[in-house]
Amino acid sequence: MSKLDTWVDNKLLQNITIWLFLLLIFMMVIQAENRFVTSIGFIAFIMPPVYICNLKILPLFLNSRRSLGATLFLLNVSFFTFLGVFLLSSFFNNFQWKMLLNVFGAVLLVILFGTALKLARDSFFRRQEEREAELKLLKAQLNPHFLFNTLNNLYGLSVVKSEKLPDLMLKLSDLLRYSLYETKEMFVPLEKEIKYLENYISLEKIRLEDKADIQFNIEGIVSSAVIAPMLLIVFVENAFKHLGVLGNMKSKVLVDIKVGESSLVFQCVNTIDSLDINHNDLEKGKSGIGLQNAKKRLDLMYPEKHQLQIVQQEDSYRVELTLNF
Repeated sequence: MSKLDTWVDNKLLQNITIWLFLLLIFMMVIQAENRFVTSIGFIAFIMPPVYICNLKILPLFLNSRRSLGATLFLLNVSFFTFLGVFLLSSFFNNFQWKMLLNVFGAVLLVILFGTALKLARDSFFRRQEEREAELKLLKAQLNPHFLFNTLNNLYGLSVVKSEKLPDLMLKLSDLLRYSLYETKEMFVPLEKEIKYLENYISLEKIRLEDKADIQFNIEGIVSSAVIAPMLLIVFVENAFKHLGVLGNMKSKVLVDIKVGESSLVFQCVNTIDSLDINHNDLEKGKSGIGLQNAKKRLDLMYPEKHQLQIVQQEDSYRVELTLNF
């Protein structure tokens, strides 16, 4: 979280900012010899009923104790209405019945305004918390999904007692270190994410050897860009998971990343077995969990700033993703 975000989330700073804003408004509206002192006095008068309502009375309405909440709300408005009339009468040495109506309207308006601000603020932060909770859940689903597939690869090599197993385990260790310790932030340097993809593809090259033609191309400067962690790996992992062959030709995987000044274009293409009756369901059922989560994360973290195209042909599967930074 940035320093600006910390300040924005600070409740004390939020309250001070609102009251300073109201102070400026009152100084422009109130007609008096000393506008500043009068405005300070008015704010000092309206602060108690606002905080009593927001901190003590409003929770009663939210906890289904509406009758008690309504009673205390009326008592709060009435008490400060009579207090305001008393202060005005003492200051001007004059009492008029219209003071009662004017003060009542002013107190009620201020309390409702303060309550509306609190409800809006609480609603905003609740949506933020829900959004962060969903992102954490999606990340938690992605990591075991990837680990499950990789452990299957390890098991297959261990059965045949392959000499490639130690190198494969070392690559896996690097991948897990990144996913566990370097993906806690909302965004990570693109350079690290690409390094993670390189390790994963290197791992798959060790497993597949000469059975597949695997290419990984990068264009542009990646040092200054950031990206949501563990986002691109879903598409790359899916490409290897559903990799197929075409007749006597090698299976192919192409991963291409082009980084511009304000955007990233990612492309992942893999061949599929045209005779495999299951390849038509790549985005359905268990095989589509990673893709479904990736789409949700894109909607949450890049709203209206991404374009995702998934095209399935008879012999290939293509993913094209454009991110606008």
